[in-house]
Amino acid sequence: MNSVVFMALIATLGTWFVTALGAATVVFFKSPNQKVLNLMLGFASGVMIAASFWSLLQPAIERAEATSDLPACFVATVGFLFGAIFIWASDKIISLTRRRITNTQESQNTRFGRIIMLILSITLHNIPEGLAVGVAFGVLQNGAYDLEALMGAITIAIGIGLQNFPEGAAVSVPLRREGFSRKRSFLYGQASGMVEPIAGVIGALLVVYVEAILPYALAFAAGAMILVAVHELIPECQKNQEAHPYFATTGIVLGFAVMMLLDVMLG
Repeated sequence: MNSVVFMALIATLGTWFVTALGAATVVFFKSPNQKVLNLMLGFASGVMIAASFWSLLQPAIERAEATSDLPACFVATVGFLFGAIFIWASDKIISLTRRRITNTQESQNTRFGRIIMLILSITLHNIPEGLAVGVAFGVLQNGAYDLEALMGAITIAIGIGLQNFPEGAAVSVPLRREGFSRKRSFLYGQASGMVEPIAGVIGALLVVYVEAILPYALAFAAGAMILVAVHELIPECQKNQEAHPYFATTGIVLGFAVMMLLDVMLG
């Protein structure tokens, strides 16, 4: 196996493991601490937003300027929009399926159907996240093991891993509340992250063997990450903040600052 593909596999196995850790909270608690989850979601949002520019969009523009006949701004914009559209379309499909389940099943089965759709929704969103990690490591192909690119790939994996923790809990805890055993709740929760290693390997392979798509792939991953962060993670981490209105916001600012600091120092 190509070394960068192997690195992408290891990194996405790590992000899946964090999902499993989040799902494992159901073994010890009825529900994890909401303040901690808000802080983690906020921090992950900040990391993902900063990584989307410095580790994905900026390299996409640089690669497009060096390799593409099209204007670099056009390449980056097209890739970015397709990444955002992919997540938007995924949400639409999930919402449509959820409505059909609600309209056709009895109330008891509807509750279970909503949980199944939650699992499918989180699983689907893990695909572009795995692709983002795979693409980031795929950039290291052809001996480009510079410290900036390597740290960028690692920090993307860390940011995605952090936001996977509450996602794992978001699946396992509702299942436990619906009467599933702790073991089954954990198994379903961790399963939602198993697509990330597959998507990570695919993303790395595409970049390694089809180098022309690299600028588009980097921008695609950025668009997907921005939409997930802005549409889902930030609103979610801002819930239940009456007592501590700036708690999650602090996480967002810290996450952005840490990612920016790493990229600027290594640049």
